[in-house]
Amino acid sequence: MKLVFIAGGVRSGKSAFAEALASNSYTPEGRLVYMASGVAMDSEMKQRIARHQQDRERQSLTWHTIEAPLRIGAVMSTLRDGDVVLWDCVTTWLTNMMYMPMQNKTINSSERLEEARGIVKDALATIRKRDITLYVVSNELFDEPDLRHNELNHYRKVLGDIHQWLVAEADEAYELTEGIAKRWK
Repeated sequence: MKLVFIAGGVRSGKSAFAEALASNSYTPEGRLVYMASGVAMDSEMKQRIARHQQDRERQSLTWHTIEAPLRIGAVMSTLRDGDVVLWDCVTTWLTNMMYMPMQNKTINSSERLEEARGIVKDALATIRKRDITLYVVSNELFDEPDLRHNELNHYRKVLGDIHQWLVAEADEAYELTEGIAKRWK
């Protein structure tokens, strides 16, 4: 497995950058897979999802899109050798983990965040020794904790831990600011 981690602020160009990298590394031996974690819970997110889908459709390559707001582990186990996969985005998935109801399971958001750490590690372990290229996109973290919101601070800590682990495991790591990519690793 080749792992590439890409972080950046909202509307920094990180998703478009990741799509271009994935498209350029695609070979006919596999599929070009877009693992989407967005859920259209409001009109802005609905528009953003539609825009991302249209952007992929306009490209000359055919994307195989998997909508996976929660089940990244299940999706990872369906990937094939030769696949080039773009997971967009860890931040959205983690928010889904906190707030989306799960069947037959009552769990508070803090417990769900703790569970998320293991899910990411387990999901990547399923493809670790396979011939798959995985591009992982996430939002950058804000530096200052909000002393009024324990849940938000816990979310920030878990996301930071996931980012640090992904960067440590990654073959390449990028940060985007205003459409400009800085390669850190």
